[in-house]
Amino acid sequence: MESNDYKVRLEIFEGPLDLLLYLIKKDEVDIHSISIERITRQYLDYINTFKLLNIDLASEFIVMAANLMYLKSRTLLPRVDQPPEEDAEEDDPRWELIRQLIEYKKFKDAAGFLSIREVEQEGRFAHQPDAPELPVEETAPLAEVSIFDLIRAFQNVLKRFEESHDFGDIIDDRYTVSDKIDFLFKQFAPGEAKSFETLFQTATTKAEVIVTFLAMLELMKLNQFIVRQSELLGEIVIERRTASAVAEILATQLPDEE
Repeated sequence: MESNDYKVRLEIFEGPLDLLLYLIKKDEVDIHSISIERITRQYLDYINTFKLLNIDLASEFIVMAANLMYLKSRTLLPRVDQPPEEDAEEDDPRWELIRQLIEYKKFKDAAGFLSIREVEQEGRFAHQPDAPELPVEETAPLAEVSIFDLIRAFQNVLKRFEESHDFGDIIDDRYTVSDKIDFLFKQFAPGEAKSFETLFQTATTKAEVIVTFLAMLELMKLNQFIVRQSELLGEIVIERRTASAVAEILATQLPDEE
């Protein structure tokens, strides 16, 4: 697959601080205890994967990558060779980044809380009829997956694929994203769900794995597929929406008529 064959433009991206918070949460460490060396390596892995997928990146991601590499270089210097800082308390090169992450997390948590309250208020009425008795769901609801979860899962699939396949034989597989969109539609009946890994079981080349993943992203963007997981770092499940679910989503996106 040529790099210019398909460029991903997704509106589901968040910013570089969101990615850093995700990496910290994934490693289950406190923000104050982050390892610049480790988080820089993980962050650059994500940037390289974005480039592999030909995903458009905002300039802030590149700026953050440069900043992390600078902080990493500073942590490797002996204390006597550290560049002077304006504030004496800034002896730890990580401090400014930690401060940014803490402040950003406060605003992000506050925004999440307000969104929940908004949904709760929308469901309240002055005179609400008695709720009908409905069967209790035994299974926990699946949460929607962030793009960072998907990239992590894709990295794992690609790594396992490269370890288990011999690239000595050249296989001519000129798959396009459109080909793989048709393939995924045939693999999933409306309302059917499968694990993320099953999408790549028949892939024979690295290029086919990449194109399949791009096709899944495009179907997410078109509201045809939804991706969920039961818990952080849990199994990712791909589900094809029913026609009625797609129609309902499209109806909410139409501009209101005056």
